[in-house]
Amino acid sequence: MNTSGEQNSIKAKHKPWVKTSHWIITLSFLILVFTGIEILMVHPRLYWGEVGNELTPAFMELPISRNHQRSDWEEQIPFFESQDSPVSAGRNGEEEMFNENGWGRSLHFLAAWFLVVTGLIYLILGIFSGHFSKHIWPRLKELTPSRFWNDVKDHFRMKISPPTGGPQYGLMQKLSYMAIIFISLPMAIITGFTMSPALTAAFPFLLEIFGGYQTARTIHFFTSLSLEIFLVVHLMMIILSGFKDQMKYMTLGK
Repeated sequence: MNTSGEQNSIKAKHKPWVKTSHWIITLSFLILVFTGIEILMVHPRLYWGEVGNELTPAFMELPISRNHQRSDWEEQIPFFESQDSPVSAGRNGEEEMFNENGWGRSLHFLAAWFLVVTGLIYLILGIFSGHFSKHIWPRLKELTPSRFWNDVKDHFRMKISPPTGGPQYGLMQKLSYMAIIFISLPMAIITGFTMSPALTAAFPFLLEIFGGYQTARTIHFFTSLSLEIFLVVHLMMIILSGFKDQMKYMTLGK
C-alpha cells in the first residue's frame, strides 16, 4: 500500500504531453537559432522605425559576417518624395556579398510554425490541466525577499538540487519559466509575425503596435537573445543537477 508521500511523488511526474511538447519546442528553437543567425549574417544591422538599410543610420551593427560595414553602395533611391525620405541603394558589385537568405528564411518560418502550434497546445493544456497553477505559478508564501535571495545565493554557490523526476521547481525556476512562457516566447512570436509581409498585409495593426518593421526586427533579436541565454543557463543547470537522470525523466525513463 502506497503512503501519501509516495502517491504525491507518483502524481508529480512529468506528464507525457509536457515531455513531448518540451522536445518539439526545443528542436524547433534550435533550428530557429541556427537559421536566425544565418539570416542576420546576410544583413547584420539593426534599426528603429519602418525602413533600414546600409545608407540609413543603424541602431547596432554586428561583426558576424563579411557583410559587416560594407561600403560598396553606389545608388541612392528615395522611398518618398520628401527631402528627409529614407533611401534604398544598389551595390557596385566589387565585393562578393554573403547571401544565403532563401533557404534560411524558409526553414526559419517552417520551424516557427512548429514552435507556435506546439506552444499553443502546451499553453492550453497547461491552463486547463492545472499544470501552471500547480507547478509554475509561485505560491504567495514563496514570494518573499529572503526566499528569493537564498535561492539566488544557492545558484551562485552551485548548490543545485538533484532531479526529482517531476516538476518540483524552485522559486527562481518558476519565475524564469513564467518569464519565458508568458513574456519572451510570445514576444518573439509576435515580432516574428510582424516581419512577415504576408501576415502584416492581413493584420496591419502589427506594424502599428511596434512602430515599423525594423523596430519589430530589433525587438525580435533581443528577445531571441534572451531565450538563447536562458537555454544556455538551462543546460548548465541540467548538467550540474545530474544530466543522465534529467534526460531519463524527460524522455522515456521512469
